Amino acid sequence: MIAVLGSGSWASAIASIILEHSDQRINWWIREPEIIEGMKENGRNPLYLSSVEYDVSRINFYSEIKSVIRDSSDLLFVLPSAFVAKTLEGLTSADFEGKKVHSAIKGLVPSTVQIITDYLHDIFSVSYDDMTVISGPSHAEEVAQEKLTYLTVASKNADLAKRASQFIECRYVHTVLSDDVQGIEYAAVMKNIYAVAAGICRGLGYGDNLLAVLVSNAMQEMDAFINSLHPMDSRQLERFSYLGDLLVTAYSQHSRNRTFGSMIGYGYSVRGAQLEMKMIAEGYYSVKSIQKICRRNNIQLPIVEAVYRILYEDATPRREMKKIVENFH
Repeated sequence: MIAVLGSGSWASAIASIILEHSDQRINWWIREPEIIEGMKENGRNPLYLSSVEYDVSRINFYSEIKSVIRDSSDLLFVLPSAFVAKTLEGLTSADFEGKKVHSAIKGLVPSTVQIITDYLHDIFSVSYDDMTVISGPSHAEEVAQEKLTYLTVASKNADLAKRASQFIECRYVHTVLSDDVQGIEYAAVMKNIYAVAAGICRGLGYGDNLLAVLVSNAMQEMDAFINSLHPMDSRQLERFSYLGDLLVTAYSQHSRNRTFGSMIGYGYSVRGAQLEMKMIAEGYYSVKSIQKICRRNNIQLPIVEAVYRILYEDATPRREMKKIVENFH
């Protein structure tokens, strides 16, 4: 039995994908009791992707995380990265013994500045061979509308990657497999930061011409960062698992990170933008962690640095982005 852990837009979309298989049941851990109540009563998530209807007779709902982990063979984590450590607090390595773990989380654990697979390996002794990473390019809203989507499943274990892909492949979702776990994870983290930068530029009045140059430079930064930390000769960052994920997040109207950045560019404070959105923009948390890694490893990423200064040091968005765009190449 596979468990979905999380209740946001992406968790709700993934649950609907898995239930596309007519014989599939799921265990679903949801922290908010009002969501469980709404699901049981109306078959819909009252807070996220409420247009999607679920066959609740095929869902076992859980509000206690230890229980859902105990009752499931496969654990699919779809949580905001900032809440991972708190959510798993109180669990031990014994809770993860014999489990296959799949992460659709697009961020780093702030307290340890780690990608999710490294965190689970170090804190709960989960073997890398027992983990997969599920990434885009994708937006939950389009999955909910059953628009054709390609997802990437990365793992050191090819058989496990294939198994995970079978959970999420359906008539409107195709999958490709990869063994570049770290590259896929870091790309999914960094594209959110660059989407925030794209949104800031949009809010400041820059157009599509400049945005294309921004994304091109962002891709160069991503290449330098990932290959500095995890060199891999076979990695092709122009493939959709990397570049495609960056493009859809930087350009799409569905991108919450782009929306967050746009609000900053329009003049909202960070706190004001967060309150207005009522959703998590992963790029806000990720830029702080990526900045720490850059300083630790002496990696220079001008766009990341600019976004960090704007969000955490109250730097003026127009001044910071002007300095960046004048040095694009």
